[in-house]
Amino acid sequence: QVQLVESGGGTVQAGGSLRLSCAASGRYFSNYNMGWFRQPPGREREFVARVGSVGSTVYADSVKGRFTISRDNAKNTVYLQMNSLKPEDTAVYYCGARRVAAREYEYWGQGTQVTVSS
Repeated sequence: QVQLVESGGGTVQAGGSLRLSCAASGRYFSNYNMGWFRQPPGREREFVARVGSVGSTVYADSVKGRFTISRDNAKNTVYLQMNSLKPEDTAVYYCGARRVAAREYEYWGQGTQVTVSS
């Protein structure tokens, strides 16, 4: 069982930056692929970025060049550095975890609100 707790959300002006953190409890954190997703107001949850167990990364086109995902296996934590934020980045951001062999994300955090004002 893995528990995920996000932090770092808040309100920022367009062009600003935020860093989200997701702390994981449980064992074998390094064996999990970790992802960030977001749910904008009135829309479905969407993929933002993921980092594999060995550090490979994938990003949604909408955040490429602005967001950076990273992980610190010693701290059981995954980060999302968000720069050049836009109003359309406003959403609840969720952290997810899935074992390397799993096809779907198995564990989710409670989410953290990010609001970007224009």
